[in-house]
Amino acid sequence: MKTWHYALLVFIGGGCLGILSTFVKLAYSAGFSVVEVTASQVLFGTVIIWLVALFAKKTTIRFRQAGILMLGGVPVGLTGLLYYQSLQTLDASLAIIFLFQFIWIGSLIEWIVYKRRPSAGKLVSIAILLVGSLLAAGLFIGEVGSFSLQGAIWGMLSAITFSIFLFLSGIIGKHVPAIQKSALLSTGAMIVTLLLFPPVFLLDIPTLTGIIPYALVLGIFGVVLPPILFSIGMPHVGPGLGTILTASELPVAIIMSTVVLSEEIASIQWFGVALILGGIIIGNLKQSQRDILSG
Repeated sequence: MKTWHYALLVFIGGGCLGILSTFVKLAYSAGFSVVEVTASQVLFGTVIIWLVALFAKKTTIRFRQAGILMLGGVPVGLTGLLYYQSLQTLDASLAIIFLFQFIWIGSLIEWIVYKRRPSAGKLVSIAILLVGSLLAAGLFIGEVGSFSLQGAIWGMLSAITFSIFLFLSGIIGKHVPAIQKSALLSTGAMIVTLLLFPPVFLLDIPTLTGIIPYALVLGIFGVVLPPILFSIGMPHVGPGLGTILTASELPVAIIMSTVVLSEEIASIQWFGVALILGGIIIGNLKQSQRDILSG
């Protein structure tokens, strides 16, 4: 595969994550609770990815390594719990803005763990990102849709756990095949989710049959595809270009909330989205050029 093929996989992976908020809001509108939505997503998604793993390339790994990979899935499980909690009181177009703060939180984690102080370009990009987030949230026009402090807190916590997941996914299981690694990560996410949100809805046939369509979409686009696509593409495009490409999550989420949910997005909010993407590009431009040249 050529470099742009791997880049396309990462871009699609980010777009998959952007689809989730819209279908979660649709599930809520259909009368399903956050427990039913979250638990069904990880349950169905994990079953699907293990079915795929049965026919995919695998390698023998030690029990300890499998345990580490499952622990690495705990933050992504918590991300789903927290993010879907935020969607209960925030518009999808606003909730994604809070989740998207993982960009600068990830840089902070890298600074704390590796003592790598962000470059001037990185700090500029973070500043642009913060301004863009405020614009995209509609704070400067006095219109933030359905906003609540509680929802904002859940959203920021989801950004922290997602940042931790991205950090861990880059340092654990590097030599494990992508689908096998994704299956183990998903298993960890499923375990923590079902412990906190027991799937009692499985005993209620009407609820189970009703939630299945939403669970399948959320499971495929939230649990199955992104980890596989990132595991295949990220090692080849590098973290700089990978971050830019993963930003496809934001515009997809905003577009989906506008087209499907009919949420109103003002022009200044679209400008905020553009600023966020511009900030990411500025912060990673030099690294991205090196990634492309190294192929």
